[in-house]
Amino acid sequence: MTASAETATRGQPLFWVLLVCSSLTTLVALGFFLLGLADGTVSEFNIVLWVALLGVLSLSVFGGWLLFRRSRWVLALLVLSLSALPGLLAALFLGMLWLSNPHWQ
Repeated sequence: MTASAETATRGQPLFWVLLVCSSLTTLVALGFFLLGLADGTVSEFNIVLWVALLGVLSLSVFGGWLLFRRSRWVLALLVLSLSALPGLLAALFLGMLWLSNPHWQ
């Protein structure tokens, strides 16, 4: 096994974690978009922002997967971390709020 193949094998679990987190972040944003379409809060005023946000998130997931398939795993990890890390930080914050049960008085 060469050094690059060994390093790529070590990067695979991190790639799959970032891919799942990035995909979940994209699905949550898509869910909020669809809910906004249903209740009318997504209008012609802000639909360009929503389309741009969903486009960047989708390109991050697809670009990371495509780069990984072409053996550019370091770039794939960087691209996926653009959308996965904010989602992970938001989940960590919500989990911390849920566990600590703060009083907001």
